[in-house]
Amino acid sequence: MKTYLENSLFPSETGTSTILERGLSYIILLSVFALVLETEPTLSQPFQGYFDQAETIFLTIFSCEYIARLVLAGVRPEYQGLKGRLKYMVSPFALVDLIAILPGLVAGLLPDLMLIRLVRLIRMMRIAKLIKSNRALMAFFIACRASGSQLAASLIATLLMLFVGAVLLYVAESEAQPEMFGSIPRAMWWSMATLTTVGYGDTYPITVLGKLLASMVAILGISVVALPAGIIAANFSKKLEELKSDDR
Repeated sequence: MKTYLENSLFPSETGTSTILERGLSYIILLSVFALVLETEPTLSQPFQGYFDQAETIFLTIFSCEYIARLVLAGVRPEYQGLKGRLKYMVSPFALVDLIAILPGLVAGLLPDLMLIRLVRLIRMMRIAKLIKSNRALMAFFIACRASGSQLAASLIATLLMLFVGAVLLYVAESEAQPEMFGSIPRAMWWSMATLTTVGYGDTYPITVLGKLLASMVAILGISVVALPAGIIAANFSKKLEELKSDDR
């Protein structure tokens, strides 16, 4: 049992996820789902008792998990001994576990825990461990990481176009619509919504020159959205081909 718990709570980099590990991830999802439902007044008011009971169950499970991780942390060489345990307690994963149970532990001290209990969403980070058992997802995240420099260059180009679009519409529309385009920072809101192809519609040009310039910015917005997706897709396809080659 001890060996099973060690393999479940501290899996190796190449090991597959165990039933306990997957079960904890499902419980995390269930706790977050309950938290989301509890924010709806029409559900939380008549069923508050059930939500409180569910919270108690989740808190008990997560507390036991946290204690078990502290006890078994010595399975890792870097966490052996008293100093190792203290080192583990300040590690990112241990802090995530602690933050997840703190709202329940201080339930009797604070009048309104809703905002604090949202911190439980941080436990969703644990589900990332399941990515290790899915080669396609693992390839996708590796592709995103490999695209870092290219995505950074794309972001810089996007910010440049955002600024240029705001300047152009400030020049064309500042007199006609001082409330919306009276300054470059104000015009940046329109430029952002247009370049990302969101188009909220709360601000738009009304002059002929403004409409012409807005059309140019809107066309540029297509490339702004497509460029990062193309970068990630290319690296993702390359990584999948590498995985297929390894299988042969």
